[in-house]
Amino acid sequence: MSDKASASSPSSARSTAGAPASVNQAAPAPDMPSSVDSDTHAMRLAMAWALQALWLSNPNPRVGCVLTAANGSVIASGFTQAAGGPHAEAMALRQATERGLSTVGATAFVTLEPCSHVGRTPPCCDALIESGIKRVVIGALDPNPQVAGQGLARMRNAGIEVSHGLLANESRWLNVGFFSRMLRQRPWVRLKMAASSDGVTALPNGNSQWITSEQARADGLAFRARSCAVLTGAGTVLADNPRLNVRGFSLQRHPHLVVVDSRLQTPPDAKLMNPTQPVRDVWLYHSGIAGLEVQAGLSEAGAQLRAMGNAAGKVDLAALFADLAQREVNEVHVEAGSALNGSLLREGLVDEVVLYFAPTLLGQGLGLSSFGPLTELVQGIDMDFAAPSLIGPDVRLQALVRGADSFLNTPLYTHT
Repeated sequence: MSDKASASSPSSARSTAGAPASVNQAAPAPDMPSSVDSDTHAMRLAMAWALQALWLSNPNPRVGCVLTAANGSVIASGFTQAAGGPHAEAMALRQATERGLSTVGATAFVTLEPCSHVGRTPPCCDALIESGIKRVVIGALDPNPQVAGQGLARMRNAGIEVSHGLLANESRWLNVGFFSRMLRQRPWVRLKMAASSDGVTALPNGNSQWITSEQARADGLAFRARSCAVLTGAGTVLADNPRLNVRGFSLQRHPHLVVVDSRLQTPPDAKLMNPTQPVRDVWLYHSGIAGLEVQAGLSEAGAQLRAMGNAAGKVDLAALFADLAQREVNEVHVEAGSALNGSLLREGLVDEVVLYFAPTLLGQGLGLSSFGPLTELVQGIDMDFAAPSLIGPDVRLQALVRGADSFLNTPLYTHT
């Protein structure tokens, strides 16, 4: 095959077309071609398989693997399964065995550096070495310090030709939350908001169901599905009594629920506490001022309480996200009211914004976020838009807070 991958990782420059947009749909399984005509073709196929793990592999990264013979024929493929299950490389090797096809002398295209440590599963680099693979082409390097180039070194020491950097930016963006947790020690935070065309999220009397269409709400649920945790505030719980679950999707794992509730006002019988919900943890972060009886009642209802107050008697939001990273949360999907939205934006804790606008004007009402007041325009929060999407009758806008993705360019290690 031509178009061989470079041995060094290119810089991940942003496209001039606009900010990268997070996907919220696991595409249909790609057709398996009989052969590939270049390294790029093979890696794009591996990326398509990685996308199959979008709703599946958390907290592990979404990884795809394709094995090819020297003549370019495709031997097997695979993607990472649910946590504790096989990784992409193991799935591809298993499929090759099931097909009765040899992997000796083959090339493995893997969207993320094969792991070298024993975690929930054995090291993938060892499996590739034992399989007789001759060449490994890697997309992005693994930011996990437990890997840190050891997988590359181990495969090279075994005589395997290893290169990396092919479609690395695509792999990093598919795993932006995993990279964020490893490099920043906090999750990637995605703020979802829905409003009328003039920015009203609810009428003055609180009526908000529904401003946007059923299609837009289903699209928002898909963003919930790809996250590790959904975050809301006590105000939303008290006003709407939402379940904040993921409906209409077949999921092996469901995102946990985080409630920012300084005074522990969440009722023990709130719908989000319903034991018939899919298995998930409910984490209530509070300031520590609520009485022991209130705390005991919520614990008895099934919530896990975390006291994390600041000097103002509110929840320390930065500490909350650091704690979520310790709990292996890669991506947080926020659906909250204007006050909490404003606090997150003001404290610089939002990385990405997903906005749904309905083709309706509502005049007076509640806004999208409440922070400020600002005295200068330059104090505003700058963002970069991705291309807009029409979702039913509504428009979806996605934007990156400017500079939020700078960590993706962090040099990981230099000996590769």
